Amino acid sequence: MPLDPEAQRIIDRTPAEDPNSAAPLDVATMREQFRLMWTLPEEDRPPVGSVTETTVPGPAGDIPVRVYKPEGEGPFPAFVWFHGGGWTIGSLEENEFSCRTVCAAAGAMVVSVDYRLAPENPFPAAADDAYAVVSWVAAHGAEIGADPARIAVGGESAGGNLAAVAALKARDLGGPALALQVLVSPVLGHPDDGRASYSDYSEGFFLSKSSMDWFFTTYPSDARDLDDPYLLPLRAEDLSGLAPALILGAECDVLRDEGEEYARRLEEAGVATELVRYDGMIHAFFGPLATELSVAKDAHARTAAALRSAFGGE
Repeated sequence: MPLDPEAQRIIDRTPAEDPNSAAPLDVATMREQFRLMWTLPEEDRPPVGSVTETTVPGPAGDIPVRVYKPEGEGPFPAFVWFHGGGWTIGSLEENEFSCRTVCAAAGAMVVSVDYRLAPENPFPAAADDAYAVVSWVAAHGAEIGADPARIAVGGESAGGNLAAVAALKARDLGGPALALQVLVSPVLGHPDDGRASYSDYSEGFFLSKSSMDWFFTTYPSDARDLDDPYLLPLRAEDLSGLAPALILGAECDVLRDEGEEYARRLEEAGVATELVRYDGMIHAFFGPLATELSVAKDAHARTAAALRSAFGGE
């Protein structure tokens, strides 16, 4: 299908140099540019009960988290969320709109995680932080008003990778039990695995293959890491016993095929899985571009409905 008209307008204003291509600039500059680009003006932030900044103990020190609570009295079910940015240049700011929207619509606390970034902190730092926060919410979530018995994970792009990894670790390492994993355009394989979407949408669709190639020079510590399912979940031989999954993807995205392949493998392993492809859509529709793409409203509503169902609501 052709690009969605709203997505086409974003592509038309995108410079010839892909804005996601961090290679020409230093990492610190790219991080600041992206933080400023995605910071949502105060007047555009959907209302929630409260937003607080705190920290969670991690394997290498405290991990900053931003906690969104809905209106009403807790304890609230907890949705632990991981931002994108290739494990390298993202921040909490890119998901301010989506975290607030899902928090209010699902009636759930959203714990947005500021995990360690590469290249200063290469694999497995981000994966270790992701699992540490999920484990802390299960053990100590009552301290922040969460219900430790109702936890889900989610993320977009590299954050979708971390959510999938957290689900794998929860299965492999004895918990915690997760009600749902929400994977939005997740990174689950490698750019050179030969999937058609990497050829069909390699350039000119917001996220490029060259950007993904660069991210894979910053995050892995060693080439051998690419065989580790805690870096690339599609390398896992067994996907049985994982939390139910909602996988949302964009048609015009280099990451499309690996998300859909993961959904098929989950289903084959007996994991309840819902897969949604947004035709004509580009990467980052859920978080960074949510205020510009109407499809985000549906994606947020689907996520909220899946969370309510998983947490024992409607």
